[in-house]
Amino acid sequence: MKDILLLKQGEIVLKGLNRRQFEIKLMANVEKRLRPFGTFNIYAVQSTLYVEPASDDCDMDGAHRAVKTVFGVVSVSRAAACEKDKDAIFEMAKNYLGDAISRARSFKVETKRADKRFPMTSIELSQYVGGLLADAFPHVKVDVHNPELVVNIEVRDYSAYVHGTAEPGAGGLPLGVGGRAVSLLSGGIDSPVATYLAARRGLNIIPVHFFSFPYTSEQAKQKVIDLARILARYCGDMRVEVVPFTRIQEELRDKCPEELLTILMRRFMMRIAEKIARSNGCGAIVTGENLGQVASQTLEALAVTEECVGIPILRPVITYDKREIVDVARRIDTFDTSILPYEDCCTVFTPRRPKTKPKLEAVLEAEAKLDIPALVDEAFAGIERIPAPVLPF
Repeated sequence: MKDILLLKQGEIVLKGLNRRQFEIKLMANVEKRLRPFGTFNIYAVQSTLYVEPASDDCDMDGAHRAVKTVFGVVSVSRAAACEKDKDAIFEMAKNYLGDAISRARSFKVETKRADKRFPMTSIELSQYVGGLLADAFPHVKVDVHNPELVVNIEVRDYSAYVHGTAEPGAGGLPLGVGGRAVSLLSGGIDSPVATYLAARRGLNIIPVHFFSFPYTSEQAKQKVIDLARILARYCGDMRVEVVPFTRIQEELRDKCPEELLTILMRRFMMRIAEKIARSNGCGAIVTGENLGQVASQTLEALAVTEECVGIPILRPVITYDKREIVDVARRIDTFDTSILPYEDCCTVFTPRRPKTKPKLEAVLEAEAKLDIPALVDEAFAGIERIPAPVLPF
């Protein structure tokens, strides 16, 4: 009996003439994610990706965990294939799911008959297999309304497949179909979630972190690398661009009004992020900004922040409340790392009374005291590029 994985596609099925391009990208992403676990044959038929181990030494447990993090997959089932014959299907269900049925208090059989040439209807096959399973496991009740276990049968082009309850996948669109973007990755809760959500819409991500040594510690930088490695489970291997930001923050502290420090700092971040984006063929900047959460995230402040760049700024969590952001952070495993007590550069030289409704004219007047191109070029030239490979599953 050979296990296979059935990956159901999500939004891809709604695509028109370019749907096949999405499927090809999804299959390539699945193949890349599964390389540490062996060699697999991957093909797409009827809105489903089939992942078959090419040899007996494939790590199916690891593969099963890994494919659940691939964007574009809405559900994952670990299944067994058999001949498209009603008795062969029953035998496979009894053998493959026998332990699960024995442990359950109730079960039912559900059938999807994608191959309409099969001589029985879905209901007829469910009733046939369900009746035989009820005889084989007389201590387990049949409950078609609220069963503890659902025995799933899928009759498809090449074979019939038997599996238990499907597990949720990552959903979204395959990485790469939406282009590339840089993402401002701090050590907080919001920016890793924003990075994840942007990648979920098909964007390949380059994380950018602003580092202000000695005001922020090496532990703070390592925390961001660890976050990137967690995110790499969904986004694939990444490289974090660590930008030296101390000189810029000290210049702002020494030459600009205190109440504008935060907004001026954000504008420098956007300029540097845009330079990184353009040098890497990226079309947007992703941030974890959330409307009204802090002084720099009012409508007025956001408008002034984005005025200095010429590419789109994407803010995936702009309307989320904090509980919603935390829920996502817990689900993708970034929360516990995000709350480690190592502060990032956004906490350096924080004004006592930050301007919540900054005027662009006042900001431009403050910036006139600075050599902006030189400061941006100096920071860009000092970037440290740190690989962030996927953490083991």
